[in-house]
Amino acid sequence: MHKIFFLSILLLFFTSLSASENQYSIRGVYGWSSVKDLGDILLGDVDPDHKEYKLYSVDAGKLLYSNVNEWPIDLYAKAGFVYYNENNFEDCYGADVYIKAFWNLDFLDNRVRLGLGEGLSYTTRLLQIEELDAELKTSPTSKFLNYLDLSIDFDLGKLIGSKPLEELYLGVVMKHRSGIFGTFSGVHGGSNYNSIYLEKNF
Repeated sequence: MHKIFFLSILLLFFTSLSASENQYSIRGVYGWSSVKDLGDILLGDVDPDHKEYKLYSVDAGKLLYSNVNEWPIDLYAKAGFVYYNENNFEDCYGADVYIKAFWNLDFLDNRVRLGLGEGLSYTTRLLQIEELDAELKTSPTSKFLNYLDLSIDFDLGKLIGSKPLEELYLGVVMKHRSGIFGTFSGVHGGSNYNSIYLEKNF
């Protein structure tokens, strides 16, 4: 499964390198799971405590607005397909649908983007990592949860001085599923996947 994933990502990236309209995006993600709370991770405790549970995902996006209200903010509608590899447990697949805003920071001849996405996430079965978290918090679990996508990246093409690779971003993202303190099916836990990615605008 993961070989097909990476081959498809490489194909999509290289077939889009010559495009210049930048109305669309595609992203390939590889991540490791953690039962740490979102706040702890944002404060720097990013070491995954369950590296045996991984995800592979492909996200596609459409630019909705550029430079919103003349601020350096781009707004995208995004959807993604996710494969969860939880070792000896049966295969699990998921889908994420969300709106994501990028704050663009241009300096030192490069662009750094801070991203915040909000939406919904669904999995075909209960994730083992979320069941472990539920046990710690004596909480129910659910296949349908809220989704957050927090990221930071930079333009790889500008960094290495390659014009064809501009708008290819290398970054880290925290993919977060949760019940928002019981809002979704009484779920008070969830999961976090600390991840790396490549994203191409085309």
